[in-house]
Amino acid sequence: MTQWERLQQLDTVYSQRAFDLYNRDEFPMEVRHYLAHWIEGQDWERASRDSSQAAFLFQVLLENLDNQFSRFAQEKDSFLLQRNFRRYKQNFQVSVLLLPKLSLYTCLCVCVCLFVCLFKNIIHCFIWQVMEHSIRCLEEQQDEFDFKYQTHLMDCEANFLSDISAMLDAADVLRSALIDEELVDWKRRQQKSCIGAPDDTSLEHLEKWFTQIIECMFQLQKFLQKLDELVGKMTYDNDPILVRKPPLKSRVDTLLTHLIKSSFVVETQPSMPQGRGPLVLRTNVQFSVKVRSDSNIIQHFYYPTPQIHDCYLKYHVCIYMCLYCRFRKFNVLGTLSKALNMAESMNGGMVADFRHLTLKDQKVGGGGKGINDLSLSVTEELHRITFQTQFDYQGLSVPLETSSLPVVVVSNSSQQQSAWASVLWFNMLCSDPKNVKFFETSPAATWPQFGEMLSWQFLSCGKRGLDSDQLETLAIKLFGKQQSYDSCKISWTKFSKENLPDTNFTLWVWLDGILTLVKLYLSDLWSDGSIMGFVSKGKERLLLKKKQNGTFLLRFSESIKDGGITFSWVQYANDGTPSVQTVKPFTSTDLKQIALPDILCNFRIMVAENIPVNPLCYLYPNTPKDQAFGKYYSEKTGGDPASTAPPNPISSTLTCI
Repeated sequence: MTQWERLQQLDTVYSQRAFDLYNRDEFPMEVRHYLAHWIEGQDWERASRDSSQAAFLFQVLLENLDNQFSRFAQEKDSFLLQRNFRRYKQNFQVSVLLLPKLSLYTCLCVCVCLFVCLFKNIIHCFIWQVMEHSIRCLEEQQDEFDFKYQTHLMDCEANFLSDISAMLDAADVLRSALIDEELVDWKRRQQKSCIGAPDDTSLEHLEKWFTQIIECMFQLQKFLQKLDELVGKMTYDNDPILVRKPPLKSRVDTLLTHLIKSSFVVETQPSMPQGRGPLVLRTNVQFSVKVRSDSNIIQHFYYPTPQIHDCYLKYHVCIYMCLYCRFRKFNVLGTLSKALNMAESMNGGMVADFRHLTLKDQKVGGGGKGINDLSLSVTEELHRITFQTQFDYQGLSVPLETSSLPVVVVSNSSQQQSAWASVLWFNMLCSDPKNVKFFETSPAATWPQFGEMLSWQFLSCGKRGLDSDQLETLAIKLFGKQQSYDSCKISWTKFSKENLPDTNFTLWVWLDGILTLVKLYLSDLWSDGSIMGFVSKGKERLLLKKKQNGTFLLRFSESIKDGGITFSWVQYANDGTPSVQTVKPFTSTDLKQIALPDILCNFRIMVAENIPVNPLCYLYPNTPKDQAFGKYYSEKTGGDPASTAPPNPISSTLTCI
C-alpha cells in the first residue's frame, strides 16, 4: 500500500490537514494522486544534489504527465482532468523558464528542491498524523485488552470455574442422597423382600437418577478437557484455570468413580427354581442370579449412537462370578462370565443373567467339611457370590464389584428348613452383606422385628399377614401375658434350636409346618380371613360361648410338628349350658385326600337316636357356613347341607372343653 493510499485512510480531521498542503499549483493534488506509485519510487534526495539526476527526473515527470494526459483523452468524462494535466505540465516548464538569471542546472535543482521540500512536508505531516493515529489505536487496543483481561478473570473465577464448583457441590449432595440414602434403602428393601416383605424393589427411579448424575459428570469432564485445550493455546502468570482446574477434575473423577461403582448391583438374588426361597442353594441343583447396572449411561456407550462411536468406548462388560466360602469349599459349574446386555432384561436395563449354575462340594483333607472352630451347623455357614468387571471410558478406569446377600448351601432337602430359618434371621437383623460371621455371635430379635418377619411369611404363603390379635396370641405363647411386648426379645437359639415346652420340636419347626400347610392346602381360606389361626384354647372358649349355637372357628394346632388345623364349635344343652367341642386336627395327609371346605360341609356327629347331624352352622362371628365356604365346595359336595355323604371318619373324635 502506498503512502498516498494510507493517507486517504486517516480520519477526516487528519486527512484534511494533509490535503491542505496540496492547494497550491506548485504540486497539485491530482498529480500526487495519479503519479503516486512513480513519485514514491524515486530518490528525490539524490536528485536535489545531482543535476543530471534532477534533469532526468524532471524529463520523466513531464513524460508521465503526457502519458496521463493521453489516458484521460481516451476516457469519457475526463475533459477537465485532461485540461488540468496540460496546464500542470506547462506550469512545471514555465517555472524553469521564469528563472532567467540562473543556469539550467540551477533552475532544475531549484525546481526539484522545491518539489522535494513540498513532498517532505507532506510526508512529515503524514508520518506524524499516522503515528498519532497509531498511538490512539494502541491506546484503544490497550483499553480493550485490559477490559477483556479483567472480564476473562471474572468469567474464569466468578462464572465458569465457580459454576463448575457449584455444580459439583450440588452433585455431591445428590450423590449423598442417592447412594447413602436411596440406594441403602433399596438394598434394605431387597433384603426384606427376600423374606416375604411386600416392598417395592423396582430399580426404575434409581436407574434414572444414576444415569442423569453420571451424564452430568461426564459433561463436566468434557468441559474441563476443553480448558486443557485453551491453556495449551495461551496462558499467563496466575492463570486461574491452571490453579483451579486440577482440584475440580479430581472432584469430578471421585464423584464419577463413586457413582459408577455404586450403580453396579445384584438385581435378583441367587435362588433355585424349586427352592424354599432365595439365598438357599443346594449342591448339584441349578440356581440363577442376575446383576445389573443402574446407569443407562453404560447402555448408551455400549450401544453407540451417531454421537458416540465405538472408537471412544473402552468398557469391559464381561462379568466374572466367584464364590467366597469360609469353611466348606465348592466348585462353581456353569458359565461364569457374562456380558451386560438388554436382551435378558425384563424392563430395559443392562443386565447379566447367570443361569444354570451349580455348586459341587470340594472335598478337603479327610473328607470333612473343613475347619470350624465354633462348631457352626452347616445351615449357619454363610457364603457370598461376588461379581467383578472393569469400566474404562474417557481416561477414567473404575473396577466394579458387587456381592449377593449371604447364601446358605445345603446338601440335601432335609436341611432346607433350617437353612431358611438362617436366611430369615440374618436378613431380619443384619444389613451388611459382607458379615458372613453373623452366626458366630447372633443377636436377639425384638418382638416387633420378629412379629413383622412372621407376618411376611404368612403374606407370602397365603396372601395375608398376621393381624394384631394373632400376633398377640403368639407373643403370649412366647413371653406370657404382658402390658407391652416391644421390649421383649427372642434369641436365635430359642427360635431355631430349643424345643417348645412339652414338645419335641422348635418354634420355627412348628411355625414352618403351619406355613407349609397354608401354602399347599389353605391359601384361599387364609387369604379371605376364614381361618382365625392363632388363638389360645382359653380365648377360643370365651369367644364361642358368647355366640349362638353352631358357631365355629378354625385355628392351628399347637401340638403337631408338621402343621395341623382344627375347628371348634359351641353347642347348648337343654338347660342352656354352653359347651365347646373340638375335633382332632387335620394334617397335610388328611387335606391331601379331601379339602377343608368339603370336610366342613360333610362333617357329622351322632345325636340322640344315632341321627347324624352337622353341628357347624356359622363361621365366627356370625357368617352362615355355606355363605363362607360354598364357593370352595367340590362338585360332589355341592354345598347341600342334606347331603347323604358319609361323615369324615376323622371327625368322629371330639374333645369337650
